[in-house]
Amino acid sequence: MIQSASFVISSPDVMQCPQSTIPEYAFIGRSNVGKSSLINMLAHNPKLAKTSQKPGKTLLINHFLINAGTDQHWHLVDLPGYGFAQAGKKQRAKLKMMIERYCLLREALVSLFVLIDCRHEPQQIDLEFMEWLGEQEIPFAIIFTKADKLSKSKLTINIDTYKQKLLESWAELPPIFVTSAEKGLGEAEVIAYIEGINRDIANQG
Repeated sequence: MIQSASFVISSPDVMQCPQSTIPEYAFIGRSNVGKSSLINMLAHNPKLAKTSQKPGKTLLINHFLINAGTDQHWHLVDLPGYGFAQAGKKQRAKLKMMIERYCLLREALVSLFVLIDCRHEPQQIDLEFMEWLGEQEIPFAIIFTKADKLSKSKLTINIDTYKQKLLESWAELPPIFVTSAEKGLGEAEVIAYIEGINRDIANQG
């Protein structure tokens, strides 16, 4: 589990991210998907990632060092959200380039977590982004957020519907997690997934 989490740096471009070889896991999603709240829940630190009622607040690549001083240390990265309608065309293009450059050029990146609000039907912008990740062969997992906002039956229906939509164009599904920052749901599963990959990397080394 996460024993410590500390802010490292905010970078406007992948080339200014920390020079590091430790495993890196990045979190991304549409604006207002609950990304900062989820990161804070995983880290057991309500003030680690800045949360806001206003979407589109994350405009830089934010690095956090997890479990510093141990052989289990890794970077958690908070990426800008995409699809923020109120951002100008120029800003949206700039953020799109920032995200794509990070995904394509960041050698330390092990896996991306794409956050999806479980309350909504599959959105084209999310589907297209995941399609792009697949085309670029960038490993990713899906995290459904805000599970506490739905009944168990409605949650199951929504996630099953999403899976069926994905299977229209994917031969197999990526890893999928269901979370609630409010209830702490899914924390153990997400962290166990990361720690499992880190163990595999250490064993290969």
